[in-house]
Amino acid sequence: MSASKSAKDENIVTCDACPVLCRIRLGKAGACDRYANLDGALVRLDPLLVTQKTLDEHGKVVPFVKGAEDWDGTIVSQAPTFVTGIGATTTYPDYKPAPFIVASEHDGIDMVTVVSEGVFSYCGVKVKIDTDRYIGPEPAPVRVGGEQIGHVTTAEYGSQMLALGGVRHLTGGSKKEGNVTCQALLALCNKEPVEMTVDEGSTITVQAGQPPVIDGVREERMRVGCGSATIGIFAPQWHGHADEVIVVDDHITGVLTEHQSGKFLGMPPAGIRVNGRRSTPGRYFQVAEPGSGWGGTSVTDPLSIIKKIDPETAWPGLKLLMVSTTGEDAAYFELDGDLNPVERDMPGPLRVVVERIGENCEPALCSVLFMGGAGGSLRAGVTVNPVRLNRSVKKLLTRVTCGGAPVYIWSGGGITLMVDVMNMPDNSFGYVPTPALVAPIEFTLKKEEYLAIGGYGDEIVNLEDVLADDRVRVEPWRGSHPWPLDGPIRTER
Repeated sequence: MSASKSAKDENIVTCDACPVLCRIRLGKAGACDRYANLDGALVRLDPLLVTQKTLDEHGKVVPFVKGAEDWDGTIVSQAPTFVTGIGATTTYPDYKPAPFIVASEHDGIDMVTVVSEGVFSYCGVKVKIDTDRYIGPEPAPVRVGGEQIGHVTTAEYGSQMLALGGVRHLTGGSKKEGNVTCQALLALCNKEPVEMTVDEGSTITVQAGQPPVIDGVREERMRVGCGSATIGIFAPQWHGHADEVIVVDDHITGVLTEHQSGKFLGMPPAGIRVNGRRSTPGRYFQVAEPGSGWGGTSVTDPLSIIKKIDPETAWPGLKLLMVSTTGEDAAYFELDGDLNPVERDMPGPLRVVVERIGENCEPALCSVLFMGGAGGSLRAGVTVNPVRLNRSVKKLLTRVTCGGAPVYIWSGGGITLMVDVMNMPDNSFGYVPTPALVAPIEFTLKKEEYLAIGGYGDEIVNLEDVLADDRVRVEPWRGSHPWPLDGPIRTER
């Protein structure tokens, strides 16, 4: 990090942490609130975050911590320590080595961790929303404050999906669109709620690790399965207590006696035909329009999906259960003498199974995955020959983490990564007004491999020297994460 003083005003420093080049007055912060002018020097405001294995597998403070019961979170010299990119400062512009290139020893092997905060112009988030409710057509625009920040993408089993951000929204539209997109991504990645609207669809509040709120309704359950799968799971438990069960679902509505499960149980046909297009026996597509009613359909009256009741097959007194894929909606009917369904109190054995459907539904949550391409100054901050870093990552010679959290690296060219923001420390992300997100990133590899790929050997510092800085803060390591210095970092090149 460097600072140049204005010839006109010795109290102004120019921040070179991003292309904006803020000119910051004494005692003030730059546009991103991450860098400031302190006594004429450019400083990073947030401390460098290191994580330490100070807790055992049960979450108890380990015995080597002095005064373990009253440990205040200060650095423990004996504890295994990992330096994250949070608070590290950036590598921009490209000619600068990474802010920290840290040497440490692990199991007798000399290791290096290259630590930086990357400026990600090419980035976005993939959002998974656990709900069957209709949020809008694919690929409808998703907006915040009227500005498009992404779109609805392909739905997955029990979840609606959004693709938000990306370089075209950050820089390819108006300045307002870029700024709104950047701030929405920043909030989502830092686990804050964001309200968004879908064209021809719903208003949704998304927050990582929290239930979605759709049109003002807080979602509680993720469906147990499609209508057909629900039939397959619970058919034996309904057998003997209902003559027909119809599981209403926007994707595949299931009809028990037509379904292979009903045939396997020897159930006679009930003669109740539902709307929609039959795929295979007992499985129906498009029984109703998508919506926020039963099973993610527009249905509020379940009888509305019944197309006909065959008088040659059905009989008076036939016991009919209709239920949604979450068990939140259910009704029990018996056919009268004219074969009209009449709602009755649900018998106890059927009520138990309906409740069991709900029990098997996982809590509905929002998941936010940050996705970015690590190129440009990131790789040049690691090695003078960036393509060698790519190859080292693909060969599993180099492990990539974000704030210490494990990431998924896409195959193919480049270093394109995804990371669940819930696995990262709070407030891991920042931004620059270009606009772009700033995210921590760490590359861990053996020292010999680092030097072999053209690393900055003269910039390597010892871990002890990094920990001696008064800007360091400590958090306990998350025991569920693999330790970045452990295998399977390969040994051969």
